[in-house]
Amino acid sequence: MSLKQRINDDMKAAMRAKEAERLGTIRMLMAAMKQKEVDERVELDDTLIVAIVDKLIKQRKDAAQQYEAAARADLADKEKAEITVLEAYLPARMGADEILAAVKAIVAELGASGPGDMGKVMGVAKQRLGGQAEMAQVSAAVKTALAG
Repeated sequence: MSLKQRINDDMKAAMRAKEAERLGTIRMLMAAMKQKEVDERVELDDTLIVAIVDKLIKQRKDAAQQYEAAARADLADKEKAEITVLEAYLPARMGADEILAAVKAIVAELGASGPGDMGKVMGVAKQRLGGQAEMAQVSAAVKTALAG
């Protein structure tokens, strides 16, 4: 079953179970997916959907941090609940050691050395590890690999 179909089925299940918060989050995800399809005139595959989910999770994390800084725990909790629902649609994530090993392999393959090659390494890493690892962790691993 494709990820798109799974999201659609989950939306129907949330409607039947009258889970308002979960339903709202899934509808927001589906709206983002539809927007991408319309804007770029593409049919979304699982890889593109994972990229959209990643982007939405990042937005929710940023918003939660802002709400916590403003002492609005109620709104921060709402954002965190949305993150929990969205994370169900991500594939299993790589651990820090796996990310570092993959990045070191990319650095060796490209013959990169020094901070000047960060952009080149990140471009390849984003293609290979997108959806499997959080890009902030990948970036930190690239900096570590290029420094040492």
